[in-house]
Amino acid sequence: MTRGRLRDGLVAISGAAIALLIASRRKQSMPDSPLTDGGAIGAPPVTRSAHTSEPTPQPEVALGKLQRERDAAEAANAAKSRYLANVSHEIRSPLNAIYGYAQLLERGTAIDTIEAARVIRRSAEHLNDLVEGLLDISLVENGVLRVSTDTVRLPAFIDQVGRMFRPAAQAKGLVFRTEVVGHLPDYVRADQKRLRQALINLISNAIKYTQAGEVVLKVRYSAQIATFEVRDTGPGIAPESQEAIFAPFDRGVEGARAGGIGLGLPITRAIIQILGGELDLESVPGKGSTFRVRVMLGQIVGHRDGPGEGLDGLGGAARRIATGYLGPRRSILAADDDPRQLAFVRQVLGDLDFDIVAVNDGETALAMARAQSFDLALLDIAMPGWSGWETATALRKLAGNDMRIVMLSANAHERHGSGDATTDDAHDRFLVKPVEIDTMVDTIGDLLGLTWTFAPQPETDVRPAGPAEALVLPEAAKVHLGALRERVRIGHVRGIEAEIRAIEALTGKNYPLVAKLYDSLDRFDLSGLARLLEKA
Repeated sequence: MTRGRLRDGLVAISGAAIALLIASRRKQSMPDSPLTDGGAIGAPPVTRSAHTSEPTPQPEVALGKLQRERDAAEAANAAKSRYLANVSHEIRSPLNAIYGYAQLLERGTAIDTIEAARVIRRSAEHLNDLVEGLLDISLVENGVLRVSTDTVRLPAFIDQVGRMFRPAAQAKGLVFRTEVVGHLPDYVRADQKRLRQALINLISNAIKYTQAGEVVLKVRYSAQIATFEVRDTGPGIAPESQEAIFAPFDRGVEGARAGGIGLGLPITRAIIQILGGELDLESVPGKGSTFRVRVMLGQIVGHRDGPGEGLDGLGGAARRIATGYLGPRRSILAADDDPRQLAFVRQVLGDLDFDIVAVNDGETALAMARAQSFDLALLDIAMPGWSGWETATALRKLAGNDMRIVMLSANAHERHGSGDATTDDAHDRFLVKPVEIDTMVDTIGDLLGLTWTFAPQPETDVRPAGPAEALVLPEAAKVHLGALRERVRIGHVRGIEAEIRAIEALTGKNYPLVAKLYDSLDRFDLSGLARLLEKA
């Protein structure tokens, strides 16, 4: 509901309330009539209809109901306004990073293009996750949430989550560690995105509200049940507030101080419940809190790695980059009215030695399929003329199951199909744009039963550093600290990067503090940079 419509509705409610109030006073001032039962002195009159003996609702009751509905509408509008204001901030931060680095690249500035691409990719992923989160809110409110069944390499998944938060914890002076109790299966079946989202929400909250001490992610697996505990030494949560923090838009006392939009815990609980698990909280004020997630993750035996599995993506484990596949060359038909999307697909799959035929509408796709056979088709749903669903139906009638069909759409709600059983049965997989390269390649490999070949993984020689070593600079590099602090204070990003590069030139790129400074700069975390410089 827009603000204008809500205002009009409130005016109408207020007008109706005033009319009912006037009618009520008139009724009370009139003598008894054949349609009014006189009661005891001081009792409100009971009005009856001329056509029935049942009493009609009293104006005072209707007025109270209208007032409650008005108050609820105003409260909901205020809560969502606060939420949208915070979401605006969340959107602008990664947009600022993308816009800034795009300008630097466009001007030909002497920056590390690989690092710039990494920052832009991370920022785009953050924006994509934010959009997905907004969709999740609407789906949770309506009691519907999409659940996927992925093959997850559990040890690498846990390591990835740990690496994601270790720099943020260290920048705040906290110890972050991961504890694994007992043996973990190599592969499990789970909704990887939802499970990661739940753990990220819990760990980020723990780091945000903990000022000193440690944050621990503890994992154990037994009888197909995985238990994840996020334990912190923060301020704790009072018993009377432990249920309220799971209410939407409720940030609590500490949450109001630290910021946030008040939806992380409600969405986390909803996700865990939809996954068939449970989320518990144990907290002692002044000592800390433990959030415990229990969820069933079925063990998978005999699975082989695909291109997109087991990747850290954050500078930890080496990327497994597919370079091709074993066996005869396979052909793929791609249909999309967006030439940029077709160019992307042609580049990615052409590099893997697929034979690609790209067309921009469904009718042409069917004509090409009649002229030659294809192993797989990638179809965008929103195309001029025939839709992707109609094209998929025609291709299935022509080639049967010999041609595997993957649907692509920027509208995540379309993953449930068109509503027509005939068209819904005409595809094998559904991918949501923007599509990750590894996800698309792995989907194709799974449908065609391919065995991938991979590029050799380079050996790395990065020595882990202890907490004390990470913040020590040689004397020659300390002269740049003052200038760096001043650049951070005024928010001069290019100046910050220049000073970090000067320090890097004196210490080497693998120096622990340099890596931390670059990481904070990548995330545009100027507060984290300032804290690092205070300890250096």
